[in-house]
Amino acid sequence: MFELRSWPSFAIACVAAIVISVVVTAVVAGVMRAVGRRREWPTSLASLARIPFRLLLLVVTLWIAVSTTLPVPAEWLDGISHVFLILAIVGGSWLVCGLALFVEDLGLARYRIDVPDNRVARRIRTQVLIIRRLTVVAVVVVALGAILLTFPGVEAVGTSVLASAGLLSVVAGLAAQSTLGNVFAGMQLAFSDAIRVDDVVIVESQWGRIEEITLTYVVVHIWDDRRMVLPSTYFTQKPFENWTRRSSELLGSVEFDLDWRVTPAQMREELARVLARTPLWDRRVSVLQVTDAVGGYVRVRILVTAVDAPTLFDLRCFVREEMVAWLHESSPQSVPRTRVQLVEQEKPLRPPRGAGTGPETDGLFTGSLDAEQRAAQFTSTIPVVDPDAARAPASAPDAEDVGDPASADAPGTTRPSDAP
Repeated sequence: MFELRSWPSFAIACVAAIVISVVVTAVVAGVMRAVGRRREWPTSLASLARIPFRLLLLVVTLWIAVSTTLPVPAEWLDGISHVFLILAIVGGSWLVCGLALFVEDLGLARYRIDVPDNRVARRIRTQVLIIRRLTVVAVVVVALGAILLTFPGVEAVGTSVLASAGLLSVVAGLAAQSTLGNVFAGMQLAFSDAIRVDDVVIVESQWGRIEEITLTYVVVHIWDDRRMVLPSTYFTQKPFENWTRRSSELLGSVEFDLDWRVTPAQMREELARVLARTPLWDRRVSVLQVTDAVGGYVRVRILVTAVDAPTLFDLRCFVREEMVAWLHESSPQSVPRTRVQLVEQEKPLRPPRGAGTGPETDGLFTGSLDAEQRAAQFTSTIPVVDPDAARAPASAPDAEDVGDPASADAPGTTRPSDAP
């Protein structure tokens, strides 16, 4: 009689399990190819779920074959079944993640972002991408919990862990404060509609496009193909410019500093001709105005509009080039110039210093009789009296001294004839 638990039975069961897996896989693949001839979603589903589906199918069939035909003791059989259970949980979690990603991609396919008015599509895409990452994290966490619960004694370990959960939560919260802040900031960005994928922004004085939004950081594609990676908290704590918040249409300016002989009317006519022959202009706004006229120049500003920021940049460059060429060819007098005025040496407005005594040279204490009298009131000297000369008897002067004042000696001096 054929014995169920024997090595030949085990070999036959394993081969049968592999054959069944291959046949089921081939049937499912044939059905998907048949449906894929008329639809596009089977191709996406096959690329995401092919490998986890085959792995899960093979693990389940082999698990059934081993548990029913393997001739080993019960303890060994329990250990082998435990391994197959863990593999089945891993394969099932992988398949669930693939199916979730397929559903999200199916929803994203309905909202295209390669159209002019794609604000709603970019918002939906941003939110779905965040939900995708949250789904993968949730499935992985549940799978790890299910695997841990397959081990005996985990309940007791869980009880002891819960007893110290208060202290561990405080320590973990302090240690991962910045990380958790970025995670919540990323979720806030996804559902607050502050920024979306493909939004044109100005961050850190750089012009770029939002390329990726994750739970912890945001990748900005700079215009020169650099990538700026910023934490999610940057967009919740610091101001930034979003050029496509409501719509992608933008208004740009082109400015010229020209000579005073410029003719704004002719420039306005030329601007109309320039914009008429370019598809970059969206035909919404076309304005030319003189905004300033000081400092030797006339400032002319041109305002034009385009459907989005890249088109506006090219339009501004095109208008600037065409207007510069027109100024050189048709209006050379409008080109800015620097003027220098040459004058002859002028005569001095007043005579040299000290050359006259007119009122222009009079001062407060000099230059006139009144001024000198005023100065004498402040600068007259105080007479000094010699005490010896004051005590000597007064004598009449000689006749020759009276007649020759220049020969008079200074007070207090002694002539040679008076020496003892």
